[in-house]
Amino acid sequence: MTASRLWPVRMQRVALVARDEDLPAVLDVVGAAGAVELEPLRTADRSPDTAAAMAAGAAGRDGCAALPGWCPANTRVALAARIAPLGGALVPLPNPPGADPPTMLAPAGPARRAFAPLVRTYGTVPYDDLDPTLPAGIAYVVMFGMMFADVGHGLLLLTAALVLRLRPPRRLARLRPVWPFVAGAGLASAGFGALLGECFGPTGLVPAFWLEPLADPVRLLVTGVVLGGVLLAGAYAVGVINRWREGGPAAALYAPSGIAGSGVFAGAAVAATGWYLRSLPLAVAGILLAAAGLGLAATGLRAAAGAGGAALAQTLVQLFDLVIRIGANVVSFARLAAFGLTHAALGAVVWAGTAAAWHQGGDWVPVAVVLFVVGNAVTFGLEVLVAGVQALRLEYYELFSRVFEATGRPFRPWRIAAPAKQEVPT
Repeated sequence: MTASRLWPVRMQRVALVARDEDLPAVLDVVGAAGAVELEPLRTADRSPDTAAAMAAGAAGRDGCAALPGWCPANTRVALAARIAPLGGALVPLPNPPGADPPTMLAPAGPARRAFAPLVRTYGTVPYDDLDPTLPAGIAYVVMFGMMFADVGHGLLLLTAALVLRLRPPRRLARLRPVWPFVAGAGLASAGFGALLGECFGPTGLVPAFWLEPLADPVRLLVTGVVLGGVLLAGAYAVGVINRWREGGPAAALYAPSGIAGSGVFAGAAVAATGWYLRSLPLAVAGILLAAAGLGLAATGLRAAAGAGGAALAQTLVQLFDLVIRIGANVVSFARLAAFGLTHAALGAVVWAGTAAAWHQGGDWVPVAVVLFVVGNAVTFGLEVLVAGVQALRLEYYELFSRVFEATGRPFRPWRIAAPAKQEVPT
């Protein structure tokens, strides 16, 4: 991935300038291009009647109108060349202090387009922040796969993805762009299912390459927490970069979602590792690192709270909340294993009933087949919903809360709607 695709498209503050008599023709071209957000026209009538657009307001004098706005920096020169023969100009302007440029994400491939609704539902990426679309989508499908671990069910999701890609039913045609998302979830589910020996339940169709979930639940729970720690570390890394770009070194250093919070999190992880390995030096180093992070966070929080006893109390409460949140967020990832265990338990119940009916033979064989099909259908439908919601919850509350301090505003270029086609009477 090129560096330019890691960030939103660079925007240029501009002014669309034209004489009053030339403005309608210039607006026609600009509206058809759909590359400029004109501030007075954000809520204007977007019909082909440019007179309505002009009535929306334009600052000007001596018969010349000027409309301020934003456009992608890499499109300004080409669009300016198109409107110049019509008497218009697209003049670059310096960004005013505290300006909030709109966000337009870089053109994306199929995977990033499929994952885009995941981020867009949460909010618009701030203009200064990293575009987290691809890593957020990967994190989501990994979490989903661990909770929906089953080779057979994962292959069903892959089949659904192929149907969406190749020949979707008419009612599902609008879902075609998300087929890479569904395929990723299916691959992750099948991969975790192979590790746990699950294929439509514990049928024995695939061996357990790592462990059997119901036989070793504690190990699976610990793995879920460790995976959550890795994802949180990645979220903190992105948070540090975003705080730096949003507010400079001070914001990155003192923010709970920046270096200060990362220090507390990393120190707690090192201390826990030292305790597990019975290494006193490692545990002490982790405690000192966490204390340094708390000190930085306290400095930033106290500066924001102001002076006085109330400010001190607020700072202490926020520090306590920081520590509790980190612990709660890490433990929250145990649900990756917990819901994976639920999925395995439901599969085991269905398989036990199927095997018992099958061994009865005779008239019980059709019953076994029906029980297997219906049981797996119910398990699939229930667990795909539960795993999907829980992965979304972890994404938004545990990860995005560190990536984003606020959300931005989307780039909304002014466009002229195409006139409706009218039938010519014969």
